[in-house]
Amino acid sequence: MRTSARPTTTSRGLRPHAVGAAVAAALLAATACGPSGDDGTGDDTGSGRPSATGSAAPGGAASPRPEDTTTSEPEGTPAAKPSATATKKPGGGSGGGTAAVATCTQEQLAVSSQLEPANSKDPRHVLLTVQNVSDKKCNLHRYPHVRVGADSQADTPVIKDSDPDPGKPVTLDPGREGHAALLVAGGGRDEYEATSISITLQGARPGTHAGSAIDVPMPAARLYADDGQLVTHWTTASGFALRFITSK
Repeated sequence: MRTSARPTTTSRGLRPHAVGAAVAAALLAATACGPSGDDGTGDDTGSGRPSATGSAAPGGAASPRPEDTTTSEPEGTPAAKPSATATKKPGGGSGGGTAAVATCTQEQLAVSSQLEPANSKDPRHVLLTVQNVSDKKCNLHRYPHVRVGADSQADTPVIKDSDPDPGKPVTLDPGREGHAALLVAGGGRDEYEATSISITLQGARPGTHAGSAIDVPMPAARLYADDGQLVTHWTTASGFALRFITSK
């Protein structure tokens, strides 16, 4: 009886070990299934974050940013600046730089005259002066048409060699003066007494006039003129003009 009872006790004592082994096997199976299943929150988070960070940060930062910097800034900036500059410069150059200077008119000029020398006992040399009293520059063309005396029938002949810059007008800025020297009597015939002098400005085209005759204030009460009188071209240098008549 005792011999049969001991094996029974021994078989009962083996069951806890079998249960423990089964539990351990179940736990091992659950642990092994955890990483591949959806219930392993800690493992999924750890594996998901590195893959997301690795694909977004390296892929987004390395690829789009260098392409944007290289394409938009260097290409956009140089292309816009040269085209804007090239458009404005020609427009500005073709506008104010080529504006023509108008012919001087009587309204723009103050006219005067004086004897050379001022205390001459034989007043034959006269310096005619016009001053631009306007706020715009203007051109004097060639030489003035001069009439000495009210009864004069012809313009005073010009000294051709007196042109300071042949073919070009004399430009007067506001406040500047232009001069022409007049030889009243050159030792010719038909001397007459003159109590007036008038000048007429020439137009840009040869043979044209710019306005009507202008009365010049007399440098003396009366002058004695003859048919040997002469006048010079316009110039801004009074000494240059007088050089052509003082030797006569």
